[in-house]
Amino acid sequence: MKKVPLLLGTSLLSITSMAQNNEQQKPNIIFILCDDMGYADLGCYGQKYISTPNLDKMAEEGMRFTQAYAGSPVSAPSRASLMTGQHTGHCEIRGNKEYRSGEITYGKHIDFAVSGQHPLDTAHIVLPEVMKRNGYTTAQFGKWAGGYEGSISTPDKRGVDEFYGYICQFIAHQYYPNFLNRYSVLKGDSATIRVAMDKNIKCAMHGNGYLKRKQYSADLIHQEALNWIEQQTDNQPFYGLFTYTLPHAELVQPNDKLLKRYKRLFKPDKTYAGDNGSRYNAIDHTHAQFAAMVSRLDAYVGEILAKLEEKGFSENTLVIFSSDNGPHEEGGADPYFFNRDGLLRGLKRQTHEGGIRVPFIAYWKGKIPSGRVNETPIAFWDILPTFCDILGDENYPNNYLNPNKKDDCFDGISFKNTLLGNDENQEKHDFLYWEFNETNQIAVRQGDWKLIVKNGVCHLYDLSLDLHEDNDVANQYPNIVEKLKQIVYEQHSPSPHFNVTLP
Repeated sequence: MKKVPLLLGTSLLSITSMAQNNEQQKPNIIFILCDDMGYADLGCYGQKYISTPNLDKMAEEGMRFTQAYAGSPVSAPSRASLMTGQHTGHCEIRGNKEYRSGEITYGKHIDFAVSGQHPLDTAHIVLPEVMKRNGYTTAQFGKWAGGYEGSISTPDKRGVDEFYGYICQFIAHQYYPNFLNRYSVLKGDSATIRVAMDKNIKCAMHGNGYLKRKQYSADLIHQEALNWIEQQTDNQPFYGLFTYTLPHAELVQPNDKLLKRYKRLFKPDKTYAGDNGSRYNAIDHTHAQFAAMVSRLDAYVGEILAKLEEKGFSENTLVIFSSDNGPHEEGGADPYFFNRDGLLRGLKRQTHEGGIRVPFIAYWKGKIPSGRVNETPIAFWDILPTFCDILGDENYPNNYLNPNKKDDCFDGISFKNTLLGNDENQEKHDFLYWEFNETNQIAVRQGDWKLIVKNGVCHLYDLSLDLHEDNDVANQYPNIVEKLKQIVYEQHSPSPHFNVTLP
């Protein structure tokens, strides 16, 4: 970015130009959030079977976190935590509650007329709205999962300028869908709309004909994200949330060189019979498909970083990569095969470490110290305050709290100091908190103590000695259990939509 020199006789126009350039110095931010990637699915986190050179390089030249936590062990509430700066004891969305109704035809195929998840609370500000107030142009490409179609909380109503992808995460179970959703200020959209995949709907939704569909959603979404970066200039800072669906099931992608390489590597391979109720199609070579999906995602990240470099944005853009929760075993996926070291216990939908501890890599050329491995515990509800801190936004938190909403709050703390290599001045969490109604689990981490409540029954683990959470020591440390139970009682706010059994 060119600096305007201050010279004697500087004109009012030049002073105005300098003020504009100071505004432009606000950093651009891109957060890449993938879907159901386990802690150990990347080479830089110990993966032995899948090639991820771009993310490994990003970690080598940036900062890799070893104790980063998702907002929840499933998609919608985890993303809600990121958007709201709240943990799942406070935020509106605490599970994958879905709304699907009516019928509409695409060619010969019947699909839902309305589809999507429980809406974000419109009385509580969310991240893209915060960024808009700070002068940013905003975009999201991928999964929304913050409100069903036509609800009170869709991208057009929540501070997003450009959206392309899936409003509904259930529809996102298919990579060759009948339609995608779009909201584009640049294209003149007045609301979020559907865009029919005309080439896809000529072919079957299931069976052998399905693989004849050609419009692969992951590639289409990624291309829209790259196009958006290409359109950005130095005139306005930009914020992009790229919520890619890879490597979530279904396990399918174009049969290109990448996939064929893994098919040769994994012989013999497993097959999956399919599940029409979940929209997962039958597929061969499930190990190869999963591995190629992770590598495909890695290639996307490489292209994003290359585009930022090409545009001259690298030195003024913070890029973060993470996953919305732990690894899944849906659609034929086999997380135990790819995570054979068994470092963490648990999968998606569990509040054990394997369900909520996720890969987290931050890169900011010239700002974040290279090659750092950081053990500071952070969580998704820390993202919003961290971005506000980086922007120098003095309005957070007081001016963002809604005086008309009872008990409106933020739960996160900024980890800007940690990002910039200033750990000695980093504020630390007293505790981290999760609750998840679908499996009736609650979790609290305080220091190395981890309390997990399952159906109201308490289990206690010392993560410093038992990272795999094998040895329940609740009976040995009743005082610790009582202390952590008090945190549960204090942090849980009742919800009419999502219930859990308190200890």
